[in-house]
Amino acid sequence: MSAQIFIVDDDADHLSALADLVEASGYRVEAFASAGAALNGMAADPDLVISDLRMPEMDGIAFLTSLRGMKNTVPVVVLTGHGDVGHAVEAMRAGAEDFLEKPYDSAHLLAVVRRALEAQAARREVARLQSALAERADVSILGKSRAMRDFRQRIAALASVDLDVVITGETGTGKELAARAIHAASAWSDGPFVALNCAVLPENMAETLLFGHGAGAFAHDTGGRIGKLEAAHGGTLMLDEVETMPMAIHAKLLRVLQERSFERMGDTVSQPLDVRVIATTKSNLRLLDAFRPDLFFRLAGAELSTPTLHEAGEDIPLIFTHYAQLAARRYGRADPDVPWALSQKLKRQAWSGNVRELKTSAEAFALGLFEFEGTNAPAPGPMTLADRVSEFEAREIAVVLDAHGGNTLRAAETLGLPRRTLNDKMRRYGITWDQDRKPDDAETP
Repeated sequence: MSAQIFIVDDDADHLSALADLVEASGYRVEAFASAGAALNGMAADPDLVISDLRMPEMDGIAFLTSLRGMKNTVPVVVLTGHGDVGHAVEAMRAGAEDFLEKPYDSAHLLAVVRRALEAQAARREVARLQSALAERADVSILGKSRAMRDFRQRIAALASVDLDVVITGETGTGKELAARAIHAASAWSDGPFVALNCAVLPENMAETLLFGHGAGAFAHDTGGRIGKLEAAHGGTLMLDEVETMPMAIHAKLLRVLQERSFERMGDTVSQPLDVRVIATTKSNLRLLDAFRPDLFFRLAGAELSTPTLHEAGEDIPLIFTHYAQLAARRYGRADPDVPWALSQKLKRQAWSGNVRELKTSAEAFALGLFEFEGTNAPAPGPMTLADRVSEFEAREIAVVLDAHGGNTLRAAETLGLPRRTLNDKMRRYGITWDQDRKPDDAETP
């Protein structure tokens, strides 16, 4: 369903024209001739409000204050008259998402609307994921990019079938998280999830740790001990970094996977085994001479690749905000603001450690221990007026660039700036345009 937008303006002609424009762009529109009437209609839970600043009885700032007093966080775009920037900044301080000066270009306004809706959707996604995280913190897969949507769909498909799985991915891409998500959505979800890190498995103890041993198998241990396989009975066994598993137990594990039964060391009684095995690796097991091909094909009833952070690039600000907020709340701090300029810098950063590295940076940022150079990012906490003005300026430049398809010449004309000044501001805020760049947007000598 398309987004619902409230439009508030006491000028009937402008209200009608603006409502027609927004509705023609595919949105559902509700028009109000006064702020009071809009407040009374808030039970409809709109996705966005576009409000004029100067209105009788209750102006745009009083309207914003009333909304926030009702704990309503709907984003509000304020329309101001020419030269009314002072009041617009006041509106931003009162909680406005953005402001637009009249007369405005239709494409510009629609670009502002789209960005405001995207920002609201991102905030709602963070809230939804954090709610899910509170219920099951170990299986939340963050992100709404195509790569992450496809990844979640693949996880759901694998969870519903009785197959062992090999998960392959770079360091920090969430292979264990994916394994836990498969387990949580599977028929084995009521059973245990047992993880075994093969990289720290001593070769001389690998067999007993995996299979266990019977009573009397060792002189110093007469009571016997269950292994990881038995501990995972009725659930899922995750073999982490399976490529490092000692070759000496490859054949024995292969037999267990074939027969779905095992024997403890020193026992002659075979025990049935109901377990799903998920192996994770950062290597291509097909190409490893030290990994038995028949074991790989037995483990790989199905395969899953975890996307890198580069592939899920548009999710980076969302994931960063999520982990920054979790860290702030864990240490009793206010949720940090993640400015637009910083979010753009994050998307251009090379995250060789993927989500693990991003999470560490987000937690450090939330505690005021880390800042990204060149973003003008404020320390976490309440933003100053100067911070807000800078963030607005960066966002406004990006909106105008978007409206003109990245053409800096036309964007400079719309903003009333010399092109050199616009380029300087773009460098300062880390704003770039890489998609569908126009030939006439090349720099003049």
